Amino acid sequence: MNARPPSEILHWRWPLLLMLALAACTSNGGLDLNGVFNTVKTVQQAVKPANLQEEEQIGYATASTLLGAAKPIDNPAVQDYVNKVGLWVAMHSSRPDLPWHFAVVDSNDIDAFAVPGGYVFVTRGLLLHMRSEAELAGALGHEISHVVLKQQLKALQKAAQLDLVGEVAQVELRQHGQNTQLFNSVANATRNLYSKGLDKQDEFEADRMGVVLAARAGYDPYGLVAVLQTLETVDPKSSSVQLLLATHPTPAARVARLSAEMTAGHMQRYGHQVEGVERYRQMIAKLVAAPATS
Repeated sequence: MNARPPSEILHWRWPLLLMLALAACTSNGGLDLNGVFNTVKTVQQAVKPANLQEEEQIGYATASTLLGAAKPIDNPAVQDYVNKVGLWVAMHSSRPDLPWHFAVVDSNDIDAFAVPGGYVFVTRGLLLHMRSEAELAGALGHEISHVVLKQQLKALQKAAQLDLVGEVAQVELRQHGQNTQLFNSVANATRNLYSKGLDKQDEFEADRMGVVLAARAGYDPYGLVAVLQTLETVDPKSSSVQLLLATHPTPAARVARLSAEMTAGHMQRYGHQVEGVERYRQMIAKLVAAPATS
């Protein structure tokens, strides 16, 4: 696994995320590194599967809704860093050609979330609780896995109780792929889904795939385990983790399940890979230097 360092990735989509934020303001067993993607079973869908364009339209509306609550931080250096790491990990997934977008949102909550079509968000609060680039890669790998498996997309379609794909096809899209009917339908389903969370098995599956993606990208796959262990030390009564705990299995349950599967899958053989502690410290110094607005 001779991965190029994330710093060699030059793509950065910060302007699009600013556009999304503006739109939101105006709207209401063991792991096998080589074989894991071949063993993921397809979940039955309640409605017609979305094609890529339709998935991106739904993702745009979903991201706009979520950014109404927390805007991206105004820190290009930090945004660039997270985008480079995220894009590098995403390139090792089975959907490298998605128009991936990564952003740090200005919230002290400890959380991260993904949106259909390749949108991934991590909070300022979570970044401050991580200690290395490998931990960031693991956390982003978990969210990337949600998108790869289309878990939120399927849940949104089911929750909306209608064929969102049909709406996308029938309603003429405005500039930037947004239309009022689609946006309102997705917005209602979004608020419900992201307050209740996905099925626990979806989260466990994203953990499993997330460590594989991080390892494929050349990182120590135990970075995600380290993040979960840190979350175990946070006071569960703290407001910063209330949403995370309400929408995910407990960190202890995730650590136990993931550690057992990684051991059975001999993932320890990749434990010597990149941690990126110093690069991460340099990024955090830039994050701390910029005052929070939330």
